[in-house]
Amino acid sequence: MSKALVPLAQGCEELEAVTITDLLTRAGIEVTTAGLDEQPVVASRGMKLLPDTTINKVVNNTYDIIVLPGGLPGADHLSKNPHVQQLLKKHASEKKLVAAICAAPKALASAGLLDNKTVTCYPGSLSSSSLNNTTINTTSIEVDGNIVTSRGPGTAMDFALKLIELLEGPEKSEEINSQLVR
Repeated sequence: MSKALVPLAQGCEELEAVTITDLLTRAGIEVTTAGLDEQPVVASRGMKLLPDTTINKVVNNTYDIIVLPGGLPGADHLSKNPHVQQLLKKHASEKKLVAAICAAPKALASAGLLDNKTVTCYPGSLSSSSLNNTTINTTSIEVDGNIVTSRGPGTAMDFALKLIELLEGPEKSEEINSQLVR
């Protein structure tokens, strides 16, 4: 069974956080949500989310993927959190999957993970002029090596299904997609 870590920052995009967590769980992936502090997370539209734990308690745990929901100011908090940054760098160095949606790719940029990569993100959240040889596309999802990025709330379901495909295979992704009656 694959294991996923979903850090939840104050001001995250709730549609992305809930969709990612829900679909990965439906696929049988063990999902741990971790807040950046001890408080319930108040998402960008006011929804309250209760993380399983805090990021400082899981910094030494092993996961197959780290998935960052976007939203503002959530993505800024992920970019500045030393535990999140440490985990991202460790995962990338181990060639494990690292994924971010919406504005959250800026946290990957802060960790130095987007150099020489092709990514996508929410319009205006990244600037190629501040990155090293990074191509920013307007596609819904980009997979470049172990880095997976997606555009925004409207792409959250397809993003989660792509993560399931990468972790558990295309058959599992198709199975979950068929249950969603889209």
